[in-house]
Amino acid sequence: MKEFLLYFLGQGETQEFALFTPAHFAPILLMIALILLTRRYADRLRQWKHEEGIRYFLAFALICSEMAYYWRLVAIPELGPNPVENLPIAVCGWAAIFGSYMVIGKNQKLFDIIYFWLLSGSLFALLTPTPLTYCGPTRFRYWQFWTEHTFGYIAVFYMIFVHGMRPDRRSLVRSYVALLILTAIAYYTNRLIPGANYLYMARPESAPSVLDILPPNFLLRFCVMLVVITGMYCLAYLPWHLKDKKANV
Repeated sequence: MKEFLLYFLGQGETQEFALFTPAHFAPILLMIALILLTRRYADRLRQWKHEEGIRYFLAFALICSEMAYYWRLVAIPELGPNPVENLPIAVCGWAAIFGSYMVIGKNQKLFDIIYFWLLSGSLFALLTPTPLTYCGPTRFRYWQFWTEHTFGYIAVFYMIFVHGMRPDRRSLVRSYVALLILTAIAYYTNRLIPGANYLYMARPESAPSVLDILPPNFLLRFCVMLVVITGMYCLAYLPWHLKDKKANV
């Protein structure tokens, strides 16, 4: 049993996960299927007497998946639970925490923040999940990663379809300011701790990533990331802008 847990909670020495394979696409397709089902049965879910239980389940899954990341590091010291890589300074991690409180309290302000964070920043984690390079489907980290990331999207679209939440222009500004605050924290942390690379601002990752196209120079890297994220924010808001424009015609 001990050997199994050490294997399951640990990671391989060689690459176990490859991009654009069934292990990559399966969680994403399952997430999309659950979101489409939520949309189809939104009215029934809204009126269901146990609807609150669904939100509590989503909150439980989100907060536990985020906490489990650190539990694993504590359980396996060989993984190196150190502040160089493992401080809670990540968009995806805070999106999971905010998302858990959002679904329980039906909090619009938290929805505003994570809607744009997920559809702008965390989207790249789905496209190129570099943390899984040495953790395939037989590892705990694989399941923890996909639970944390996909349940965030499910929670956001659940609140959209079932509870009628939506972003507006103030939401965009609120989320953008929150992201800039997190970016400032990550920047100073990267400068204070040698080797730290929070929000991938210091350097490209060793594993293949969509961020590999960014220049290594910090100033250029930051400017390109800022432009891309701003564009992604605008794209995330575009459907709602078009919907409002059509309604006002």
